[in-house]
Amino acid sequence: MEPARGTAAQNEGQSRRRKDGKGGKGKMRPEGRGGDGGKPERRWKRLDAMSVGYFRRVSARLEEEFSTEEERDMFVENVLSEVRGQAVSVATDITGSVALQKLLPLASPAQVGGVLTELGGDSGAQFQAVSCDRCGAHIVETALRQTHRLRVEDPEATTENRSEADGQADGEEDHGMLEKQVLALSRAVVDNVMEFAQDAHGTFVVRRLAETLGGRLTQGRPDRQTGRKPRDFSTQVIDFQVPPSFEEALDRLSDCLLDNINVFVTHSLACPVLQTVLTVSQKKRPELCQRLTEGIMGYLASLSAAPGTSPLLVFLKDQTSSRLLEMLIAACGKPLLRDLYRNHFRGHLVSLALHPIANFPVQRLTAAAAKHKLFLKIFDELSEGLEAILATGHMGVIVQLAESCSQQEERQAQCTQALLEAFHCWDPPSRRTSCAPLLLSLLAYEVYYHTDSPGGDTETSQRPLSEICYHGSLLVQSLLRFSDCSVVKTSLNSLPASDLLTLATDPSGSHVLEAHLRSLNKGKNKFLKKLQGHLVKIACSKHGSRFLESVWNNSQLKHKREIAQELVPSEAVLRADQFGRHVCRNFALPHFLKRRSQWEELQGAQSKKRKMFSDILEGV
Repeated sequence: MEPARGTAAQNEGQSRRRKDGKGGKGKMRPEGRGGDGGKPERRWKRLDAMSVGYFRRVSARLEEEFSTEEERDMFVENVLSEVRGQAVSVATDITGSVALQKLLPLASPAQVGGVLTELGGDSGAQFQAVSCDRCGAHIVETALRQTHRLRVEDPEATTENRSEADGQADGEEDHGMLEKQVLALSRAVVDNVMEFAQDAHGTFVVRRLAETLGGRLTQGRPDRQTGRKPRDFSTQVIDFQVPPSFEEALDRLSDCLLDNINVFVTHSLACPVLQTVLTVSQKKRPELCQRLTEGIMGYLASLSAAPGTSPLLVFLKDQTSSRLLEMLIAACGKPLLRDLYRNHFRGHLVSLALHPIANFPVQRLTAAAAKHKLFLKIFDELSEGLEAILATGHMGVIVQLAESCSQQEERQAQCTQALLEAFHCWDPPSRRTSCAPLLLSLLAYEVYYHTDSPGGDTETSQRPLSEICYHGSLLVQSLLRFSDCSVVKTSLNSLPASDLLTLATDPSGSHVLEAHLRSLNKGKNKFLKKLQGHLVKIACSKHGSRFLESVWNNSQLKHKREIAQELVPSEAVLRADQFGRHVCRNFALPHFLKRRSQWEELQGAQSKKRKMFSDILEGV
């Protein structure tokens, strides 16, 4: 059936080609962002149907496990031998591209360098066309992601008889080939930086190149075919040592970006390139980061603006530039931070915090100034518009303000009062005991208790806690880190058992209860007694079981005994529940029921071990 499959593939390929006016085949261009008229014409052939079928089988085989490393290495070498001579055609074909993306992480640095050599052509002249192709860009990115193995891979021989010196020589050869191609790509990017950075696909290649040259790669991304995040998706940062040539190349790339700063500040595709270079240099090259921040700020401050206003205000409200300014604020030092506030933010913080885009740079400024005296001025200005910010729904500003106050004791009392006034529960004082439900649900007193009388009170028991907001949870957790959080503690302690059950089984509320228990020096036992009678429901909840285990790990033996005594009668229920069975196992409930003395010895030993590790970590 292979010939029939090839015929179908040929017909499908022909249907995708652009026809000219006479019915003939027109010239093909790499596919990308709409309006590709400015892109170079395609100078390579498409894969034939037989090759497409071959790489489809390669892709399927790579989804399976190899029995030995030798089998894997032989498979990789065989596939790459088929790629040689047609690497560009394979990389720019959707089927071949998918296969190569899976294959390159298994290849050696020398093999990756060989693929890049063919993709770049003579002196890297072909890198632009491949990098701006919708499929080829993924291959160049994948190849760049393998550079972290240059310094960490053990350069030993592939055969037992090869000497250690020969192995090191081969490792240097591997390193030299891949390093040479990365530098060739870097030169191609610097020579045509605007074409790369302003292309929908090329911009990602430049970002990955900047990470490679800086020695800080971000690994892990959503599935390329579906665009969905897999369940185990996580972004991993890999720091690795780079050769001096990479540092010089990153300097040249940075100078090139600064020379074209007017484009990189505002262009939606080019701006993320500058953000990536700024992020990498902040962690790995502080002196370069300082040069970049000063260059960016120098350009923005030099622009003309209306008398008495800052030119930065326009960029703070721009969707593209504001993200760059967020990263700049996070990366700049204390002198530049102070200059930013004095010359650009002062007097405008509340209006910026109310803006749908500019409120994010305000959050970064509040976070960056948390440990400096500058924060006191920022707090005083923002606190005047706290209720307006709350009404706008920009809770990130309020949460960050409280979080920064937890690190700056001088404004904690004012922060608590300002928040309670914004939620209308500061006066009369009797309302303060109801502040926790209001903060957790982000509703003012009159809205939460459905009363229009400003001075009147309503029985708080008439309104059970039903809605817990994510930002409300973060806000209460920040307040619980204050040196004096008695108002919030009292409110949480006054909640009925039904509300505590709601909190314990809520994804956001469970973290609030954990923070509350950590903040309690006295009265922890009294608070936990309120949960008695609800422990089985908590244990059978996804988030409640995690909260209960946290309580267990921080409880004394007598409290563990009380918890176990309530859970043991419902052991069968716990075992039948997908979350409860983990609680049953971790609490060793069968041992508690049948071998009480052994259970107590085990719990005592675990408590001592946990305390020992806690003391060690605190010492560090």
